Amino acid sequence: MEAEDKIVLVATHAGEDPERATLPFVMANAALVMDTKAVVALQGSGVWLAKKGYAEHVFAAGLPPLKDLMKSFLDAGGRLLVCIPCIKERKIAEADLIEGSETTAAANLLSEILSAKASLTY
Repeated sequence: MEAEDKIVLVATHAGEDPERATLPFVMANAALVMDTKAVVALQGSGVWLAKKGYAEHVFAAGLPPLKDLMKSFLDAGGRLLVCIPCIKERKIAEADLIEGSETTAAANLLSEILSAKASLTY
């Protein structure tokens, strides 16, 4: 399998660590500006970022507001994958996820990573 001009960023943090929750979206937006496909995958507590209204309250010093970065990312064609087992564990219904997010499980995420030129985890 030949790697695509794509990066996958795995976000495992939410409001408990605003900087580590925000940085994947900074990097993903930069990738999109560079004409590189970008996928952000939310796992663990990172799935809270996809819950409607949650990102509006996450701010990291020195970085743009997370809600703005997420909107820019999705508007520019970025893909936001949300771990199904992780939202089930946290009792987050799929109907409560922001528009533009896609639920996923391990095999699909691994396919995204294996087809990308790079992946990062935050």
